[in-house]
Amino acid sequence: MTTSYRRSVRVSLLALSGALALAPGLACAQDAPLVRPGAPGQASTALSPEQAIAVAQAGYSPADVRFMQDMIHHHYQAIEMVELVRGRTNDEDLLSLASRIEASQDDEIAFMQGWLTERGETAPDPATHAGMGHGHAMSDRRKAMSGMATPEQMAALAAAKGTEFDRQFLTLMIAHHNGAIEMVDHLLDQSGSAYDPVLFNFTTDVTTEQQAEIDGMVGVLAKLTDDPRTGLSAGYADAGKSARNMALVGELRKPAGFYDPANPSNLPPAIPAETESEDPSYGKRGSHLSFANTDMAFRGDLMVAGNYHGFNIYRLGSDGMPALVSSVVCPGGQGDVSIVGDMLIMSVEQRSARVDCGLQGIDEDVSKDRMLGLRIFDISNPALPRQTAVVQNCRGSHTHSVVSGPGQGGSDDKIIVYVSGTGGVRDEEELAGCVAGLPGDENSALFSIDVVEIPVADPSRARIVDSPRVFADTASGEIAGLWRGGDHGDGTQETRTTDQCHDITVFPSLNLAAGACSGNGIILDISDPLKPRRIDAVTDKGFAYWHSATFNNRGDKVVFTDEWGGGMRPRCRVFDPGDWGADAVYDIKDGKLAYRSHYKLPAAQGEKENCVAHNGSIVPVPGRDIFAQAWYQGGLSIMDFTDSANPVEIAHFDRGPVSDEHQILGGYWSTYFYKGHVYGTEIVRGIDVLTLEPSDHLTQNEIDAAALAQEVNDTFNPQQQFPVQWPADPVVALAYIDQLRRAGVDAALIDPLAASLEAMKAGSGSKAAVKSAAAPLASANLDPAQGWRKDALIEVIGELTA
Repeated sequence: MTTSYRRSVRVSLLALSGALALAPGLACAQDAPLVRPGAPGQASTALSPEQAIAVAQAGYSPADVRFMQDMIHHHYQAIEMVELVRGRTNDEDLLSLASRIEASQDDEIAFMQGWLTERGETAPDPATHAGMGHGHAMSDRRKAMSGMATPEQMAALAAAKGTEFDRQFLTLMIAHHNGAIEMVDHLLDQSGSAYDPVLFNFTTDVTTEQQAEIDGMVGVLAKLTDDPRTGLSAGYADAGKSARNMALVGELRKPAGFYDPANPSNLPPAIPAETESEDPSYGKRGSHLSFANTDMAFRGDLMVAGNYHGFNIYRLGSDGMPALVSSVVCPGGQGDVSIVGDMLIMSVEQRSARVDCGLQGIDEDVSKDRMLGLRIFDISNPALPRQTAVVQNCRGSHTHSVVSGPGQGGSDDKIIVYVSGTGGVRDEEELAGCVAGLPGDENSALFSIDVVEIPVADPSRARIVDSPRVFADTASGEIAGLWRGGDHGDGTQETRTTDQCHDITVFPSLNLAAGACSGNGIILDISDPLKPRRIDAVTDKGFAYWHSATFNNRGDKVVFTDEWGGGMRPRCRVFDPGDWGADAVYDIKDGKLAYRSHYKLPAAQGEKENCVAHNGSIVPVPGRDIFAQAWYQGGLSIMDFTDSANPVEIAHFDRGPVSDEHQILGGYWSTYFYKGHVYGTEIVRGIDVLTLEPSDHLTQNEIDAAALAQEVNDTFNPQQQFPVQWPADPVVALAYIDQLRRAGVDAALIDPLAASLEAMKAGSGSKAAVKSAAAPLASANLDPAQGWRKDALIEVIGELTA
């Protein structure tokens, strides 16, 4: 609306109001009382017409005033930080950035003070003693200002010098600038705020200026790291690579029919320019992930890689390299897979998925052709898989967990599966019993998991047998008994409501399951697989969304992951918190979880690299707890959590981003160790095959022993863990000896035994020599940390010399 147009409308309205006032028979509004009620019990106050519209005439809101007052203090802390730069660094880039920040913050403080003064509002002077928050009210307001450094952080910054000062300064200032952007976003979320065009333009300038300075600081901070993963070159097939204590031994591109040949890297579509001089622009809407690689499962020499478009079956050669056997097109996402004998189970969650695996999708709100839940395939002929059954449910299957089946300690004639659905509830007209319900509705399809029973002899009779309320309050029975959503206080994460599980990993030999369930990590008693029962639950102030869980080989530890940002966002940047989007390591004792530590990818990733904790598996090194984990475009990180309070990275592999212009969903979805190799599903590129290499952290004996580990039924399903077993082999014993040597055990106790085992390994040793060499160690008293390793070693020696 133009100014002249607004004036003409105003004149017309005034004329109309005058005419109405003079018209006979119409009551004058001024004759009626105009009042403002007080608080309950207080008298009402009479107002004049001018007082009644004072807020509307002001052109700004109380939220605007508070924003400007708070932002003055926020900006002033940035100036305080800049004042510490002088004499503490000689980095020219940082000095230049600091000067720019000081100038911009000074100018904006002056503008904000002027804006407030012109409107008769209090314009704080942040340099005064009172303005810096020595009173409770101001202290509380400072806590609410996003990104503010604490007094302890400011003191540490003042005490630092050189590179350490540079790192602290940039980390704090990046967080501070992001906080300013969050304050702008918070203001604009409030109704009636920033109505004043001058203020609105200022908020836009703040966001633009702060983001430009953040980009500059990220670049300077990246130079301070010596990790080769930071700053790798981008590319689809030619991205830069970094490997430490690992080797990439094979790369497979996606097979035909599982990528768009015109756009294999899934770049956003270009928008045609209207003029030749116009800068290129691109579509902002995300892809529907139709060709994204997802999870894997293994049986014998078969590997199945799931995909939003279906799945691919590979045969593993003697060298571990996969060869494509068949590709099955059956869209529906997300394509997580498990194998039980000749049966393949696949999760389906997209509303476009069809029972008949059709490519045309479904447009109707209600359709008999829609498929949400589990698909079951017969893969007895891997070259020609056949769909044998579907199990429909209310929320689809984001993931699933095989709990028991033939040869797994349960019944040999049926398979029990837990289904975790994270989608919306489908229409009850489409599937009876599917009710979203209001909060507290006992009929809601939310706040539960599904238990599915699959008859082995006739999978077509598969059905849901229960939907247990595993989040219910144990005292009241209320189904919404765990985390209700929201943050955990100032400076904490916004955590999703616990109304679903994303992953449930079962450990049948201990009758336990660990659930990563949106707002909580939980432990379930599955001694009755059909009636899982929650026995513990924990929260984490840094977790946004509890995503997955992995036990160690003994089942007395569990690693939970947090998928902050849903996997789509860059969450491993230099300034992202170290306990957000990370792993949380817990010990398990008597079914209870005890927090021990957090672990996050130690290498900073760029703004174009989606990165957060994702799927992984145990590397079965005897005597160690080692985790091979996918971090999307953060690559693969091998974490040792043997000491659960002090997890440490011991190896990695990473590529640069798919694109240096666009934020593409890419990188590893899953990375799993199987028979001596680590296999990774690259979302965009295909499948990688990697091996571990010996280092100070891991010996060749330990690597070789891991390759000898024997899976139950020669099958690996990622959400089903059994304790692996190792054969009686000299390599397994030598792996334990290497660990004792690394821990500083007396060489006189272990070197003769190691020599005798090496001789046995080479075929020239004897059982008697090994037994004799083991005797001194067997009778030695070691500290508890190494005593259990010694006992495991002596047990292997006993089997070798029997």
